[in-house]
Amino acid sequence: MAIDEAQLETWSHQGAIQSSRDTYAAIKTVLESPQAPYANRSYKVFLQGSYCNDTNVWADSDVDIIIRLDGAYSSDITRLSQPEQDEYNAIPNASYGYTDFKKEVVAWLSKNFNGVNPGNKAIYIPASGKRREADVLVCQQFRRYHSLAARRFDRGICFWSKGTLIENFPEQHSDNLTAKHQDARQWVKPMVRIFKNLRNYMVEQDELGDGIAPSYFLEGLLYNVPSDRYDKTYQDTFVSCYDWAVAADRSKLVCANGLHWLVRDNSSTSWPTKDCEAFFQSARRVWQGW
Repeated sequence: MAIDEAQLETWSHQGAIQSSRDTYAAIKTVLESPQAPYANRSYKVFLQGSYCNDTNVWADSDVDIIIRLDGAYSSDITRLSQPEQDEYNAIPNASYGYTDFKKEVVAWLSKNFNGVNPGNKAIYIPASGKRREADVLVCQQFRRYHSLAARRFDRGICFWSKGTLIENFPEQHSDNLTAKHQDARQWVKPMVRIFKNLRNYMVEQDELGDGIAPSYFLEGLLYNVPSDRYDKTYQDTFVSCYDWAVAADRSKLVCANGLHWLVRDNSSTSWPTKDCEAFFQSARRVWQGW
């Protein structure tokens, strides 16, 4: 047996669009207000996650928003020569940084929305009326340097969670996933939604633990699948993508941003090996037992 085509077609559909768009617009307007205490700072507000990437399903409830401080940044300079590292380390620190910025963003959101809850990573804003719940991630710019003299670097984001610096590259993730979607004849994003809905079904049926297969890693997994594996029917495409992924050398798979490994242990930016394997095993059981 296999999951029927009609079910997969239903799972391929995108979730709420208009309410998510309106939620982002409402919160973005507040974040970019000229009355905000950080209004004179250099920053950027943009979307990340499922709604940004058009991979949202109906079960997705929150909108993920980033506000990135650009007037200060952290860097990875390990790829620079020693003289360039010495030159970089001589640059004075910014007087206004992540900690100050986050305090002001939290205070401003709390003034404008009820029930704001700053978490270890993101600031939670509960739903109200037609506005969906949202997570606002306060971060600062991150640079992975390749050349200091040529100012060549990969621009990303970073933030601190429980004292640990976490870096990521959401804009590259979104751009690369969209490029892959176009190269694969518009198949990638519907397949991501199918994999996400399958994941949700497995969690509901106690076939998979909650949090084992985050959307970010499912997007990364399908980003690695060759474009010629996407075609024909949802059933054929699912089997083709699944079979390729199971047989692939997972040590060579990359996140959709192209800058982190997808499957690695003891990494805040990678999918733990056991969680990846658990997803594959559960998916096989559900597919065969449908």
